[in-house]
Amino acid sequence: MSAPAQRSIERHQLPYYLKVFNRITDKPMGYIGNVSLDGLLLISQLPLLVGARFDMRLKIPGHDAPHHIDFSATCQWSREDVTPGYYDSGFALVAPPADYVEMVDALRHYFSFRPLATSA
Repeated sequence: MSAPAQRSIERHQLPYYLKVFNRITDKPMGYIGNVSLDGLLLISQLPLLVGARFDMRLKIPGHDAPHHIDFSATCQWSREDVTPGYYDSGFALVAPPADYVEMVDALRHYFSFRPLATSA
């Protein structure tokens, strides 16, 4: 039996990546690698200044127009990614807004493994 036939977990492909922008300049900073209520991992093409505070904006795709989530975060560390030409940077959020918290909860729910309902 081939591997795809044995797979019991459905793969989800997001139609968009969560892109992070500098809120002041509206220039792209990179993509979210992962998120938590306290922080995020940003994947970018440039290393970021450790200790600096950044004003960031997430543009969440919507049906009519993107929804913006604005927040501030401080870069805790930055290092080269395993992929040449990319860098991973860890950020601690400064007072995350409610819509950021809702997004983290929604992503956690979307990507969690829930037990299948069984019929008795």
